[in-house]
Amino acid sequence: MSISTTSASSRVSLPFKCRSNSGAIPRPDHPRISGNVRTTSGKRPYGNSSLILRFPPNFVRQLSNKARRNCSNIGVAQIVAASWSNNQPPSPAAAAVDAASAVSAPIAAGEDVVVVNNNINNDSNDSSFVQFEDVENVDKLSFLNGAGSVAIHAGERLGRGIVTDAITTPVVNTSAYFFKKTIDLIDFKEKRSISFEYGRYGNPTTEVLENKISKLEGAESTLLLASGMCASTVMMLALVPAGGHIVTTTDCYRKTRIFIETFLPKMGITASVVDPADIAGLESALNNHKVSLFFTESPTNPFLRCVDIELVSKLCHAKGAVVCIDGTFATPLNQKALALGADIILHSATKYLGGHNDVLGGCISGSTEIISQVRNMHHVLGGTLNPNAAYLIIRGMKTLKLRVQQQNSTAQRMAELLEAHPKVKRVYYPGLKSHPEHELAKKQMTGFGGVVSFEVDGDITTTIKFVDSLKIPYIAPSFGGCESIVDQPAIMSYWDLSQAERAKYGILDNLVRFSFGVEDYEDLEADVLQALEAI
Repeated sequence: MSISTTSASSRVSLPFKCRSNSGAIPRPDHPRISGNVRTTSGKRPYGNSSLILRFPPNFVRQLSNKARRNCSNIGVAQIVAASWSNNQPPSPAAAAVDAASAVSAPIAAGEDVVVVNNNINNDSNDSSFVQFEDVENVDKLSFLNGAGSVAIHAGERLGRGIVTDAITTPVVNTSAYFFKKTIDLIDFKEKRSISFEYGRYGNPTTEVLENKISKLEGAESTLLLASGMCASTVMMLALVPAGGHIVTTTDCYRKTRIFIETFLPKMGITASVVDPADIAGLESALNNHKVSLFFTESPTNPFLRCVDIELVSKLCHAKGAVVCIDGTFATPLNQKALALGADIILHSATKYLGGHNDVLGGCISGSTEIISQVRNMHHVLGGTLNPNAAYLIIRGMKTLKLRVQQQNSTAQRMAELLEAHPKVKRVYYPGLKSHPEHELAKKQMTGFGGVVSFEVDGDITTTIKFVDSLKIPYIAPSFGGCESIVDQPAIMSYWDLSQAERAKYGILDNLVRFSFGVEDYEDLEADVLQALEAI
């Protein structure tokens, strides 16, 4: 069992052991628990193997023998964490409800009760602050040094807000959470306690995933949403005021461009569009507009251009602008945008994080202050990630490092092979020396991802024949999954535009985007070569 407390800047989860023997926890002498059980020796009153938390007198938690013996009981799904302040006394309404509930129900025969309470000042009777006793302020995951280990264990291994001894995180399918007494609800509303309330505002399964991604990205906070586009749009709506200005790049996901160009102007929000490498253009936009947000992908879609995240962040911060990097193509394993200076890192979790082409999701990570602004907007707009989807992404992240390593390797080798092939005109991949930002990519990335874009030497008909001759990859949108996927952006994403209009965005009829999965390299190489021979 895990009991958590949350501050404005961080969340701490601490383990609370479940005991199987009913005699392990002594009862107070009184017929009911009053909340005033305390020790004067400074030692834990219930033994050394458990962490005892002390709560205020009006905060009594009872845990039955059955629940403690069977910690997998998902019926105890609402884990309440509390943080009180001496400067936050109960309101008159709370005091009235507390008085009304002074005569609490007696303890059922045969039940043991876990009581936790404490005072900041042992000489004071005002028990208004929750304190952890005998706990060192250390990073509990300090023994996990590798990103692969963090992706597997963070948010789960050392405590989560779900009562279970299962290795895997349970799916908590509920739309709402109950409060035992009205005083508990008032404590929650007046911010003396932390609890789940309604499914749109949070879920224990989803929270595990948020904590996992935060740890992997080195972020204070993460917010999960229903898709990557949901994350992008809610983030922009939350952070850019009416009449504000955004800077983005020429190469980006088309739906993001559509939102910026057609929806945001309805709120008076304007945009400057610069080449990913055009630092002078960025400086001009910052000098001529009150820029609220710089938002781009790195690498970009579909030409895999790279932005100098460190330099862009310095320039934007000097003008008071927030920097958000969509790192979906990079993954948290290949690039740490927050460490490079960005304020927000965004991912379509549908891609590499989920990794199995079976789930939609999106996330943003950053400081608690910034993510809280987006979270508030998210609570209004909806776009909530289903807990079953959260479970699938948690499951997918267990193999994130294994998959990305394979995809990095395959894509690099295939990019080199394609660049040397006479039937390929041009290859776009940050790992190639011919890429315009190759040196930058080497500086800020540890791997270059599993997607390679290239132009076939031929027209649209020739390119279609190449794609149709492939036997392993699926012709589909998306990328980053175990299965290889291929598409022609001119058809998949821009078919509603004329050839001339597509060319304005650099989308030529012979462009191919190939997302390499985790199949054996030799099989993929043979398949690509035979398809090229077919044209």
